[in-house]
Amino acid sequence: MRKVILAIVVLALAGGGVYAGIRWSKRDLVTVQTGTVSRSDLTAVVTASGEIKPRTYINIGANAQGRIIELLVKEGDRVRKGQVVARVEHIQAQADVAAQKAAVASALADSAASEAGMKVQDDTITTAAATVDHSKSELERTKVVLDRYEQLWQHKLVAKQDYDQKVADYKSAEAALREDQSRLAQMNAQRAQLAAQLASAQRRVAQAEANQTRLDDVLAKFDATAPLDGVVTDLPVRVGETVVPGVQNSAASTIMTIADMSLITAEVRVDETDIVNVQLGQVANITIDAIPNRTFTGKVIEIGNTAILRSTGLAASQSATSNQEAKDFKVVIAMDDPPEEIRPGLSCSAKITTAVRPNVLSIPLQALTVRKKADLDASPDAVVQTDSAADKAGREELQGVFVVNNGLAEFHKVETGITGATDIEVLSGLNEGDQIITGSYKVIRTLRNAARVTVDNRRQAATDTST
Repeated sequence: MRKVILAIVVLALAGGGVYAGIRWSKRDLVTVQTGTVSRSDLTAVVTASGEIKPRTYINIGANAQGRIIELLVKEGDRVRKGQVVARVEHIQAQADVAAQKAAVASALADSAASEAGMKVQDDTITTAAATVDHSKSELERTKVVLDRYEQLWQHKLVAKQDYDQKVADYKSAEAALREDQSRLAQMNAQRAQLAAQLASAQRRVAQAEANQTRLDDVLAKFDATAPLDGVVTDLPVRVGETVVPGVQNSAASTIMTIADMSLITAEVRVDETDIVNVQLGQVANITIDAIPNRTFTGKVIEIGNTAILRSTGLAASQSATSNQEAKDFKVVIAMDDPPEEIRPGLSCSAKITTAVRPNVLSIPLQALTVRKKADLDASPDAVVQTDSAADKAGREELQGVFVVNNGLAEFHKVETGITGATDIEVLSGLNEGDQIITGSYKVIRTLRNAARVTVDNRRQAATDTST
């Protein structure tokens, strides 16, 4: 009996020794999950959210103060450029226009009367000028006759009575010419006076017409017209409400919004860390919250240059305080084929494809980790640094992965490229087929270089199956 008990004790001690030896041999062994460096197609995507907006839209404001007496459209109506869409009460302006039209008509009548008087005067002057020419001819004729009679009289060939008659005829012709010339000069003076009156009347017409143009413009401001072809997307006022011009961002100054729906855009805000990867012309997939289960395509047509504070929506340059809060940048994406039911203001999300890499070396994102250079040095003396330059070099952080090599975890520094949804491109530091550690997260975070590892991918397989 004693021998049996002794044998049991010996066996127990031997088993305990074996178990303790096994536990001792595995004291530094770390269980990890692994993956293989392989080739795949990677697509880098930037995700952002925003809202649907037409590329061109205009808020029609009030140009004159008054009460809305007529709305000629309703929300959703299509309008043409120049179409009157609303009218503001304009009794006084219309009366001013009517009065000015009468003033213009009166000025035109005065001008026409002056012009008619000028024509009559011109005709009279023409007649008087002809009379002067006739008197000049008559004077020349009587002069010739007088000269001939004077020679005859000197030779005593005509009677004194006949000679005296010819002298009287000549003097009468001279007097008639002077009278006709005086009358013509008077008529020319009258014409100059009439010309001045006509010029004055024409100036009054020009002034009246200028006032007419001004009052017509004032009256036109009481009619709101569409500045472009489009759709009425917002109509915040009703008939009877009073509108006020010149008040920026005031509800009382905006009558309606007209949008050109021929080009619909998704205006999104991209995080400042991603904006450097976004370029004009890049393709984007757009989803709209109100239209589920459908994806639309588009292209980037505008990238903002001003940072927008995420908390206030204001431009960073307009902020009175300088802080380090998160910022976004506006990106506008033109939709290729927007649906008919789309409306401005709908919330949307966009995934912008910033890069595509076919058949490149890639690894799972979770495999990447960062280690200080000093921590990777296996020599015990490297823990203590006395030289400041060496100490600074030891604090340098290196990006890399752990590769399983003969049961040991070896840290390999890697250069990376674009980032996909779950994988990242490897530019250098690894070879296709390398076995790298991909989990768990806790292990990768705390794993030391040259640590002994054992591979257990059953948990990873179970996770892959469940997903």
